[in-house]
Amino acid sequence: MEPEYTIGEIIDRLSAFDRDAIFRMAINPLFPMEHTAGSIVSTVDPQGRNVVYLAERGEQLGPLPKSVAVDLTWHAPVEAPPRRRRGATGNL
Repeated sequence: MEPEYTIGEIIDRLSAFDRDAIFRMAINPLFPMEHTAGSIVSTVDPQGRNVVYLAERGEQLGPLPKSVAVDLTWHAPVEAPPRRRRGATGNL
């Protein structure tokens, strides 16, 4: 299981990216899709810790690009099998 990140860690990681880049969420490693991000809210969990939630806006944009699923290690890099040359069909 991956560790949970603090807001400070997320800010540090995001600071390496272009501030004008579009933000999307990658969801569901088995059938990866991309979604738009929505509201951000905070609360206190039962252990008394502050927790911030980022909601999906409810707009599924479609399949996640394969290269992103590979970068997230959700999918292994796969190359297409080599193609065999087929003989001609039909009568000449």
